[in-house]
Amino acid sequence: VQLQASGGGLVQAGGSLRLSCAASGRTFSSYIMGWFRQAPGKEREFVAAIDWSGGATNHANFVKGRFTIARDNAKNALSLQMNSLKPEDTAVYYCAASSASTYTGSYYRGDVYDYWGQGTLVTVSS
Repeated sequence: VQLQASGGGLVQAGGSLRLSCAASGRTFSSYIMGWFRQAPGKEREFVAAIDWSGGATNHANFVKGRFTIARDNAKNALSLQMNSLKPEDTAVYYCAASSASTYTGSYYRGDVYDYWGQGTLVTVSS
């Protein structure tokens, strides 16, 4: 599967952005999907994940209540709605797809994701 992330940009603190990830291929619904981010000088970190049907979602503690992951299998699309953005949310955001057979216990691990998008830069000014 090929992934194309978009929607990043410059926004003021407290603002909102919606990231999108378009997936190619006809097997999108067979992948666990996730969002990760990497800030300058920092390691990549888990942001959010969603299971195959969208019935289960998980968000990192630092984005809970502010970010929401969603998917539309009919449109091969993944999204991340980001509200109440903070300067510390500044990072390159990556969407990723995992062919793992188990969701629980693995969705937050970058090493279980097989495919990655190119990343989209989010910059939050104070």
